[in-house]
Amino acid sequence: MGTTVLIIGGVLAFLLLIVGLFVSRRDEHSLVEERLGYLEEEGMISEAEKATPMTDWLNNQAGRFSWGQGLQKSLARADLKMKVGEFVGTIFILMVGGAIIGFVAGGGLRVPLDAPISARLGALPAVGLGALAGYLLPTFYLRSAQGKRLQNFDSQLADMLSLMVNGLRAGYSTMQAMEAVSRELPAPISDEFRRVVQEMQLGVSMEAALQNLVRRIPSKDLDLVVTAMNVQREVGGNLAEILDTISHTIRERVRVKGEVKVLTTQVMYSGKFLAIMPIGLIVVMYFLNRSYMMNFFNEETRMFGIPILITGAVLIAMGYWMMTRIADIEV
Repeated sequence: MGTTVLIIGGVLAFLLLIVGLFVSRRDEHSLVEERLGYLEEEGMISEAEKATPMTDWLNNQAGRFSWGQGLQKSLARADLKMKVGEFVGTIFILMVGGAIIGFVAGGGLRVPLDAPISARLGALPAVGLGALAGYLLPTFYLRSAQGKRLQNFDSQLADMLSLMVNGLRAGYSTMQAMEAVSRELPAPISDEFRRVVQEMQLGVSMEAALQNLVRRIPSKDLDLVVTAMNVQREVGGNLAEILDTISHTIRERVRVKGEVKVLTTQVMYSGKFLAIMPIGLIVVMYFLNRSYMMNFFNEETRMFGIPILITGAVLIAMGYWMMTRIADIEV
């Protein structure tokens, strides 16, 4: 019992260390990173300058595949100061730690050394659950950070347009108005427009810098603003009046989205709860009464138990998908 407690304590301390490093890397906004972040995003710095000994190989391997490039874009959109190799390494470490915790919690240490193989395999579901949790936690965190940052950007877009309109009417150029946005407004919109201004100061055209902004921030409202600015540069017109009209449209859209979200939140949370509840019940029953749950996998009953589990998983996925489709209202 004492050995088990020591192992669990060591694994938890190791996981806390990894989480601390992950959070500290995310909150590290040094002056050097602010100056070089946009260069790294656009590939203006060579791989040798960006690479570190720990993540050199992983970054090189991930860059060869589309999933690695997509993960790099997701990290940039979530504003996580991590390379692809560092994020993949964090996932791997958490998966190993979760598998160890699952092995200990599943009773793997209590099985005698001379026990049959079937008795040792009883902890495999707990090991798989622990490894799956270690994989899903950073993935969900990345998606949550990306969605939260996009939502914050959309909520600040109308204020940004108002500030730009006032600047243009006061005699500012478009670049000066965007520079004022980077100084006056909070993150994340100030960070993104600071990057746009820096790119333009380095010689990148305004159209290319704005397209890079749209690529980093996949927002329909931002795409509308950038399209209007590019069209105005081509055909002319009063940019202040155009942005003022767009600002009013975006404010109304944000208001309608808020009302729709209030009306559909109950459906979304009901769908998530109904989808998670059977899975949580299976996990709890596995740890409380493993012999009962193993009836799904015994030789005498697995020809019925495994198809039942698969059918249940398919029905849960279909029900969750249908409820999300009902609550997904396009504005």
